[in-house]
Amino acid sequence: MKHLLLILSLIFATCAIAQSTGSPSAPVTVIRAGTLIDGKSDKPRRDQVIVIRGNHIESVGEAGSTKIPAGATVIDLSKQTVLPGLIDSHTHIFLQGEDPAQGGYDVNILTAPLALRAARATVAARRALEQGFTTLRDLETEGAGYGDVGIKQAIEAGYIPGPRLFVVTRAISTTGGYMLEGYAPELEMPKGAQIVDGPVEARKAAREQLDHGADWIKVYMTHRSWVGKNGELVSQPTLTVEELHAIVDEAHGWGKKVACHAYSGIGLHRALDGGCDSIEHGLDLDDAAIAQMLKQGTWYVPTLSPYYKDWAPADTPGGQRDRLRAAVHEPSFKKALKAGVKIVFGTDMGGIPWTEPIAQEFSRMVEFGMSPMDAIQSATSRAAVMLDMEGKIGVVAPGAFADIVAVSADPLRDIKVLENVEFVMKDGKVVRGK
Repeated sequence: MKHLLLILSLIFATCAIAQSTGSPSAPVTVIRAGTLIDGKSDKPRRDQVIVIRGNHIESVGEAGSTKIPAGATVIDLSKQTVLPGLIDSHTHIFLQGEDPAQGGYDVNILTAPLALRAARATVAARRALEQGFTTLRDLETEGAGYGDVGIKQAIEAGYIPGPRLFVVTRAISTTGGYMLEGYAPELEMPKGAQIVDGPVEARKAAREQLDHGADWIKVYMTHRSWVGKNGELVSQPTLTVEELHAIVDEAHGWGKKVACHAYSGIGLHRALDGGCDSIEHGLDLDDAAIAQMLKQGTWYVPTLSPYYKDWAPADTPGGQRDRLRAAVHEPSFKKALKAGVKIVFGTDMGGIPWTEPIAQEFSRMVEFGMSPMDAIQSATSRAAVMLDMEGKIGVVAPGAFADIVAVSADPLRDIKVLENVEFVMKDGKVVRGK
């Protein structure tokens, strides 16, 4: 019996090693890269050869000194710039940039069957992958329950094409802290997030979501925002520090992290005091918030692009709020960048129609002072660290998953070329291109 257990243990260990490094019998693909931006190094490398066995990168080396394995499939990208698969750390595949004139956010919950929303999410996931985003952290289904878990499972099982997904399921807010709103008070309207009041309910909601497949927990620490009497951006706070503490404590106990939607003010500071792992949007980071983020190692996902489009008319309260959001966001981002806050690429796609280029966020980041290489690393190796996937995604390096993209020009000279990815490989399989 002992011998049998030993043999089974050896077989299991051998299989585990083969799965993690690529079986010796797995197909071999070789990519010739004219220029390689590996996601971590500060400078690109020329004339590189990437050897891929199965779904992992086996080696990366100089073309002149790397032997191409016999029988390997060779992909010639010698005239292109090769990068790791890109990571968008803030998306919503269950939103489609809904037009307010056609009912806006509410129609998803009130009129769209879940099957329809899942079908649209499937298309959004495929579009992301085809644009070179091989990993998404999708931050809430907006009333579609645990639909993101199902989409993730379908991708992993090979039923549909799509990126690696890190999902948060329903998200958490408080009474008076999320849509649907504005209906007759005697009607109990469905909500886009799970509503809690008090630390006990907050902890229970976190447990439910983690038990049902959440990779992260997302909380709304602010809700509405408006222009204050002194012209400042005011954001309605939601969860108390005690409620957030319960959620963070529970998530961390499961080895998971908590993302906090927070615009400014009281809710933003509660998010930091409560131990959030990432601040989403952070439109108006004051000096105290930046200092606390640096001390705590909090990640910042600014999602710049959505706040510079689709403004309400200038002479309306909504239009004045929209313009103020953009006005405070730019200096907030610049202060965080200068201070050395850990900034990660995120777009809020879904709030933006999926027909638009996801990589438009890069141009905004560079416009506001981030170097092109820094912006690329925010969507590759740095995002991987935040996702606890360091060395596995976001880099072209031995041992990493073979998630690779290529563009025809140099993104360090013109970051906009990342809006036109020509080659995409995920898990060692070509999704787009040669």
